[in-house]
Amino acid sequence: MHIGISQIESETGKKSPIHNLDGRIKLIMTLFIVIYAVYTVHLPVLFLLEAYLLGLIWISKISFIYTLKRVLIILPFGGFIALFQPFIQPGEILYTLPLGFNITFEGTLFGMLLFSRLIVCLTAVVLLSSVTPIQEIVNSGRRMGFPRELSMIMSLTIRYLFMFYEELERIKNAQKTRCFDIWNNKTPYRWRLRQIAYTIVMLFLRSYEQGEKVYFSMLSRGYSEKSHMYQETKKLRVNDYFFILITIFLILTIELLRYFSLL
Repeated sequence: MHIGISQIESETGKKSPIHNLDGRIKLIMTLFIVIYAVYTVHLPVLFLLEAYLLGLIWISKISFIYTLKRVLIILPFGGFIALFQPFIQPGEILYTLPLGFNITFEGTLFGMLLFSRLIVCLTAVVLLSSVTPIQEIVNSGRRMGFPRELSMIMSLTIRYLFMFYEELERIKNAQKTRCFDIWNNKTPYRWRLRQIAYTIVMLFLRSYEQGEKVYFSMLSRGYSEKSHMYQETKKLRVNDYFFILITIFLILTIELLRYFSLL
C-alpha cells in the first residue's frame, strides 16, 4: 500500500469542477467540515457528511480505491483510540471478556462516534490534498491571513520535500541493487536495523548539507528575515461562491432536521 508524494501531487492535476475551485474555498470547506464533524455528537449527521464527501470525490474523478488506501494509511494513528473506548468508558456492561475486560454500551457508542469523526475528517483532508496542489494550499493560506513566517517555512518545506523524497528513493534503489530487503527474514534482525539506521543517518546528513547550500544561496541573492514572498492576487468566481453556499446549505439543513427530530 505504497503511495508516493509524486502520485499524490499528480492527482491534483486532473480536471474537474472541484479541481477548478479556488484554493481558499476548498480550504475553508475542509476546515468547516472538520470543525462540524468534531462538534456533532450524532452518528447520522456524520454519515451524511461522509456521503457528501464521497459525492465530491466522485465528481472530482478521483479513484475510490486510491482514496481508501490513503485513509487506511493514516487511520491507525487515531483509530486505536476509538477501539479502546468500549473497554475504558464506564456504563452498562454488554459483554465480559477473559481477564476481566468489560465492554460497555456507552463506550461502544462513544468509540463509534470517535471512529466516524476520524473517518469524516480524514476523507475531507484526503479530498483537499487530492484536488489542490500543496503549494496552492499554502498560497491560499497566505491570502487568508496566515502569519508570514509560517507561510515562508511551509513554502520552503514543500519546495524541497520532493527533492529529499527523490534522495530517499535513490538510497533505497542503491540498497536494492545490493540485495537489501528489510522484510527478508533470512538476514539477522539486528543487521537489518543497523542498515535502516545507516539510511536515516545518510538522509539526515545529505539533507543538512543540501539545506546549508540552499540557505547560503538564498543569502547571496538578498534573502533576509524581512524578505516578502510574492503573493498573487486572485478573485473568487461565481462557481466558488456557489460551492461554498452548497456546503453551508447542507450543514444548515442537517441541523434543522436534527432540531425537528427528523434525523
